[in-house]
Amino acid sequence: MGTPYRSGAFKRSNDSTRLVITTIMGMVFGYFVGISFPSVSLTKINLPSSLISTLDYAFKDDHRRAIERTFPENLGSGSTPLTPKIYVPSNPRGAESLPPGIVVSESDFYLRRLWGEPSEDLTKKPKYLVTFTVGLDQKYNIDAAVKKFSEDFQILLFHYDGRTTEWDQFEWSKRAVHISVKKQTKWWYAKRFLHPDVVAAYDYIFIWDEDLGVEHFNAEKYMQLVKKHGLDISQPGLEPNNGLTWQMTKRRGDREVHKDTEEKPGWCSDPHLPPCAAFVEIMAPVFSREAWRCVWHLIQNDLVHGWGLDFALRRCVEPAHEKIGVVDSQWIVHQVIPSLGNQGQPENGKAPWVGVRERCRNEWAMFQDRLSNADKAYFAQHGKTRV
Repeated sequence: MGTPYRSGAFKRSNDSTRLVITTIMGMVFGYFVGISFPSVSLTKINLPSSLISTLDYAFKDDHRRAIERTFPENLGSGSTPLTPKIYVPSNPRGAESLPPGIVVSESDFYLRRLWGEPSEDLTKKPKYLVTFTVGLDQKYNIDAAVKKFSEDFQILLFHYDGRTTEWDQFEWSKRAVHISVKKQTKWWYAKRFLHPDVVAAYDYIFIWDEDLGVEHFNAEKYMQLVKKHGLDISQPGLEPNNGLTWQMTKRRGDREVHKDTEEKPGWCSDPHLPPCAAFVEIMAPVFSREAWRCVWHLIQNDLVHGWGLDFALRRCVEPAHEKIGVVDSQWIVHQVIPSLGNQGQPENGKAPWVGVRERCRNEWAMFQDRLSNADKAYFAQHGKTRV
């Protein structure tokens, strides 16, 4: 009776041993499969072909829709777009392939935020642009000048000495635009940074020196008089006893504006021509948007001092003797501080400003020659005689 019992017990023991061994082998196998799974490519897993097709289509469809939203011209099949090729010859040069509705050909110096809605960036848009070419030595003079201009005037400083952060002692400087390139003149800056399309947002552009006394100047009243008398190119009258070169720019105490004068005998071949009329100096000119679009093209790229430019400004407005004038009732003082001249290079024992002045005179002669030759070439090409 005891033998069967012992035989059954032995069988159950063998079954338990096999179960334990099988479990251990399964765990070991599962461990090795588990640690090797991250390196197994999904493409090597044998999923049903119908499931792969569904996933692939969904991915490609989302990708296609994203492209269509970004590049709608790519709609359609093959390499032929559904939209016709764009060519608009009236667009700005280089932008002929763009639809006119996306072309932005003009800009400004308005300061914008880095956050929020673009349409809410500006609480006020300045109507005029005022530029000064400055060195730090004249900071208090510029501070006094800038305070003569309201928020309707955007301030832009060109720094010829490379020092910009020091100006932050003035609260207005934090709202101004600063451009710094060492040892350059205001006409060098103007040619490179005041392209007519860049300053198109402003009705008038001031291009002023740093050594101007403005005690008797009011910017708002000045603009009122400029508009009242139809001046496209103007300047404030100059105090007669300080830095006066031409009679035309001398302040007259009995009127708001004057547009002509009498000069030394023989200086004016025509009473309507410079320096007796149609003339302002280059120290403190103010240009309308329309006049500046012409004057900018008149500035020579390599003639940085602008000498001679004042005699040619009349070519940019018509009739010049009516559109160019001096505002007498808002006047300034030319302090004649040769700060930029001192940025020159001393040579042969000469002071730095000597070489600068020599170049000014040379540039004047070069400008006159270029303008005369351009006139001759034009009239010869068109078979006309210059009047």
